[in-house]
Amino acid sequence: MKGEDAVSIEEKAYPAPPEYEVFKKRIQELTGIDLNAYKFQIHRRVHMLMQRWNVTSYDEYYKVISTREDKLREFLDYLTINVSEFFRNANRWWELKDKVFPLIFKETGQKKLKLWSAGCATGEEPYSLGVLALETGLTNPQPVLATDIDRGALAKAQAGIFQKRQLVNAPPEWISKYFSEIDANTVQVKNVVKEKVNFRQQNLIKDPFDSGMDVILCRNVVIYFSPETKSALYEKFFNALRPGGYLMTGSTEQIFEYKKIGFESAGPFLYRKPR
Repeated sequence: MKGEDAVSIEEKAYPAPPEYEVFKKRIQELTGIDLNAYKFQIHRRVHMLMQRWNVTSYDEYYKVISTREDKLREFLDYLTINVSEFFRNANRWWELKDKVFPLIFKETGQKKLKLWSAGCATGEEPYSLGVLALETGLTNPQPVLATDIDRGALAKAQAGIFQKRQLVNAPPEWISKYFSEIDANTVQVKNVVKEKVNFRQQNLIKDPFDSGMDVILCRNVVIYFSPETKSALYEKFFNALRPGGYLMTGSTEQIFEYKKIGFESAGPFLYRKPR
């Protein structure tokens, strides 16, 4: 039995109570996150956290989340799993640097790229793009757009303070060049990288997208989205790319219907909009 079929059966076997439906609507009003757009597994996470907090009613659960900033942060982090590192899955990053960027430079005849980290969480991915922008000599002053639905994650990203262990994939010469040491365990992104990134709040499902993108990274973001939501999102990404642009997904997020959307395969988890 396929996973989606099993999930569908589980949903039918254990329908959500009316109180949970009200809770989901209130959470959407509060955070902008539509829990109905996610797979059934995300609802397990919602209820696991409810049990961890020893909360017994949805009214009480919502009251805790809506009145305590620390609990709202914990709720959002638990749902969106805002844990990452710089140059995560390093081979994909070297592919961008050594293959994708040079191909675009050759096609366009210039070193101006519009890069987008969609679902940027706490900033590791867009700052990694910012470093690549500097290393490859992009000429536009702010080439990286970084968006996320979570205001708290964006605030943390803009502060630019990270644990040294998150730089495990970064070349040592880049660490000294683009990061300042705060203490034995902590570093801060230097302004030369920060200046390359424009952070913005955005709901990927509901909000419109910018157009003319050269490269979009949406990695480890749609894991819990329903198949219908994924398809709609990938179509929006396709439309946001310029002809010849690339979409890179996470290492568990293969787009099986990429040809139907209009993409062509450009490598593992890499899709190109034909020129």
